[in-house]
Amino acid sequence: MDFNLTEEHLMIQQAARDFAQNELLPGVIERDEKQQFPTEQIKKMGELGFLGMMVDPKYGGSGLDTVAYALAMEEISKVDASASVVMSVNNSLVCWGLQTFGSEEQKQKYLTKLATGKMIGAFCLSEPEAGSDATSQSTTAKDMGDHYLLNGTKNWITNGSTASVYIVIAQTDIDKKHKGINALILEKDMPGFSIGPKEQKLGIRGSDTHSLMFNDVKVPKENRIGEDGFGFTFAMKTLAGGRIGIASQALGIASGAYELALKYSKERKAFGKEISQHQAIAFKLADMATQIEAARHLVLKSAWDKDQHKNYDLSGAMAKLYASQVAMDTTIEAVQIHGGNGYVKEYHVERLMRDAKITQIYEGTSEIQKIVISRSILTK
Repeated sequence: MDFNLTEEHLMIQQAARDFAQNELLPGVIERDEKQQFPTEQIKKMGELGFLGMMVDPKYGGSGLDTVAYALAMEEISKVDASASVVMSVNNSLVCWGLQTFGSEEQKQKYLTKLATGKMIGAFCLSEPEAGSDATSQSTTAKDMGDHYLLNGTKNWITNGSTASVYIVIAQTDIDKKHKGINALILEKDMPGFSIGPKEQKLGIRGSDTHSLMFNDVKVPKENRIGEDGFGFTFAMKTLAGGRIGIASQALGIASGAYELALKYSKERKAFGKEISQHQAIAFKLADMATQIEAARHLVLKSAWDKDQHKNYDLSGAMAKLYASQVAMDTTIEAVQIHGGNGYVKEYHVERLMRDAKITQIYEGTSEIQKIVISRSILTK
């Protein structure tokens, strides 16, 4: 087995690392404190091709593979998870879904702008009574002949106010259960669509998370993705790829915290020597490095599975489950290694610890990943 990255992968990794250090790091603490969306930084990410990494160049994308995307996500997430979640949603959930299942007209109208960052996309599945359960949709899309009439509420929507294009999962025929669900493309200026207040969050505070309300929104039939009743399948296939993006984000948060802790342990002295020379700290660093390397292998394996057109439901769920736990464990230890300074904003690790928690929640909680994994291993 060849674990070496290609020259192209290394180039993308370095480009993402440089962008994170030069463009995202300055002001990241202030953006977190003020809950400020990284508008200019996201615009530059679009110009550099980070928002449509896996999109075919004929639609304005970078034409890269999933491994390249995972590597870039890790580097961006080391510094600013609020920026990386915008990148994740736009790449994994919106662009990939449109390129894979959208009509040519939909690709020309929406994908070309989404891939270049001229538009930002949002994926709208979660509801007050249905988190990642696509079978329990209360939002309805009534078939009116040439259009759907959309009513309901979505919550916890990333890019809620900054998006221009929203993919909304809604129930058209409740008697058909999951086979009566559709995925519709909604535009921000459609009458009857409104955006709720910004959520006050523990972490990823620079990301704009909102509830969305639909009151008799007329969505043209040509904005339906796939055949009638394809919405559930669309959501499940899209979320499977989304797990790889979030696993990459979790990996980045963990590795970013580890790098800060390692650097600090070599600078901070206690009892006459650097704290890295004390076994209590050295062992923490050893555990962190080992867990991060294991998470990285799971993440890259799931990305490779996707690129090889293998079934990546299992590997993606495993990567997301493990990497998110490693992110939580590593950031807690990074704060501990920093001691009192770890509790202070200027050292960054307290922000990474707050950001880490969401990776265990969105794209399906850890418990949902265990359901996916257990079903897969028990039905083999």
